[in-house]
Amino acid sequence: MLPSTEMATPGKPARNAGPTGAPAFLTSRDNRWLKEFRIALRGGLPTEGGFVGVEGVRLVEEALRSGCRIQGVQGLADTEHPQGVAALVHPRETSFDDFARSPLSVGAPLLVVMAGVQDPGNVGAILRTAAAFGVTGAATAASGISGTANPFSPKALRASAGAALHLPILAGISLSILLAQLKVTGVRTLASSVRQPRRGDQPLLAPWEVDWCQPVALLVGNEGTGLPEEVERSADARLRIPMASGIESLNAAASVAVVFYEAARQRNSSSIQTSVPSQPSKTSDAVRPPKET
Repeated sequence: MLPSTEMATPGKPARNAGPTGAPAFLTSRDNRWLKEFRIALRGGLPTEGGFVGVEGVRLVEEALRSGCRIQGVQGLADTEHPQGVAALVHPRETSFDDFARSPLSVGAPLLVVMAGVQDPGNVGAILRTAAAFGVTGAATAASGISGTANPFSPKALRASAGAALHLPILAGISLSILLAQLKVTGVRTLASSVRQPRRGDQPLLAPWEVDWCQPVALLVGNEGTGLPEEVERSADARLRIPMASGIESLNAAASVAVVFYEAARQRNSSSIQTSVPSQPSKTSDAVRPPKET
């Protein structure tokens, strides 16, 4: 038998519940639950009720902290490489308003839009990086013939270290509709570019040439081909990270880390400047330039 707990619904006790505080157990009558765990964890597909599988102590803890609905916690994961514990989790449902809104304590929205990022490991790593640097919402969309990997697949969830369960994620939206909504809402779109500008194109900006304290959405394209050219041209600005000669590009997750580090630096500096009264500078002797003689 496999120890398990299931969240009770109002008016209905948890299934197979034992004495108070004791775990429930999956028995032969619970084969449906075992099948759902297999589908969610091994197949990477959501269950009929929209639950996804998370495996490992850390991910299960993150799921419990996220406030997402938990259908069951299984004490022995039925996967190729079991990690001791697994759970079925229902990711939070996110509307465009949820995605584009930011907490008052954070300031302006800082968003990431993945369009055609196909590797679930990259999707998860981008979400983890985005959360670390204060991004307030994420979206996934297809780009041309390239879809974006499901941010709630087992591999993406592992790579995100649970960040996918905490961030508002607008998954599977039409890119053209999303860009139109961002424009109406007053969110500036910045396209990460892998192309050299042609005559007449807007210049490529370095991350530190952007005002990240304003409402901004960073568009990240396919690992190999980047964003479609028409999407780059329709964005408010195009962004490229200056690199040493001979290096063509960084992978998607590394690029996002560089860009959002600069965004976090600007936003943290801005919040410090607005919260601390201006005072005369007190430069230490160690950094004060020498007096002229």
